[in-house]
Amino acid sequence: MTARLTYLDYNASAPLLPEAAAAMTATFAMSGNPSSVHRSGRAARAVIEDAREAVAALVNVTPSQVVFTSGATEANALALSTGPVVASAVEHPSVLAWSEAEAIPVSSDGVVDLAALEHRLKEFPHAVVALMLANNETGVLQPVEDAAGLAHACGARLHCDAVQGPGRLPVDFQALGVDTLSLSAHKFGGPKGIGALILRPGLELPAVVRGGGQERRRRAGTENLAGIAGFGAAAQAATRFLQDAPRVAALRDALEARLASSAPQARVFGHAAPRLANTSCVMLPGVSAETQLMRLDLAHVQVSAGAACSSGKIAPSHVLTAMGASDADAKCAIRISLGRDTTEEDINAFFSAWLPLALTAAA
Repeated sequence: MTARLTYLDYNASAPLLPEAAAAMTATFAMSGNPSSVHRSGRAARAVIEDAREAVAALVNVTPSQVVFTSGATEANALALSTGPVVASAVEHPSVLAWSEAEAIPVSSDGVVDLAALEHRLKEFPHAVVALMLANNETGVLQPVEDAAGLAHACGARLHCDAVQGPGRLPVDFQALGVDTLSLSAHKFGGPKGIGALILRPGLELPAVVRGGGQERRRRAGTENLAGIAGFGAAAQAATRFLQDAPRVAALRDALEARLASSAPQARVFGHAAPRLANTSCVMLPGVSAETQLMRLDLAHVQVSAGAACSSGKIAPSHVLTAMGASDADAKCAIRISLGRDTTEEDINAFFSAWLPLALTAAA
């Protein structure tokens, strides 16, 4: 008998939605290139433009503002390649790779220091400011609208990595006041390998991938038809999952209440700041994230370390150290991220596997 799998790693990737899989499967029999003018090509083009409309509706923009990419990493590169880039200290590595200035510090709860940003903009008045909507490790929400106002007052642009937002909180490009925004389909039930960059009207950026006229000459290459179809289906479903946020938040809050009562030595990063309803980043002193992940995985419970794994090694999270954690504590943090299929049974399974570690460490 196969053991029940408890999946609590939605911030890394959400399970593929049945409607996204169906939309993708429907494209497998389509032979036309979306750039061809014959009937088969036009049919493929229609799939892409329908998906573009769905993604545009998801973030309250017009379809012409949506540029399909291979994922958020490429979307970030397209938005930031014109530099110089001023980024918060808790951005994703695909954003920090473009930063040419010292990172903007954050508070102990992981919220960007707007006064420090304003000061940095005096040094780089025409920079591209990079500030994510919600942190992938802690779930902490950032004051993107306020930062956009500061950036624009100095003649700078603001790019927002909004990867963790759709399906978890409303994402409104217009209300945020940003210039560019990146999305990744697989974070909210679409396929891997497809994302989008949203551009404000009138903003022209040089293509990073060149050699063709696709995506209004912003991103060359034959479009990923199946991926785009799945992305569109997931975008249509994402708003439905917003209704489930209170249930997910109640499960997350119950999880953290049990942490506090059963393992008072444990620490939840960013707990005092506004956060995504589904995310909890927990540090258990003296027990490495690697040990916790291995023990949980043996119990068929899947979570992530506070930092991404590279070549099988877990490094201290730059997000947690930016929040003031020591390297030792940062290496003891795991991320628990819930989703649409998470139940109370999943939370119980996590505690059954994790609590012996906490009790042993406290002994």
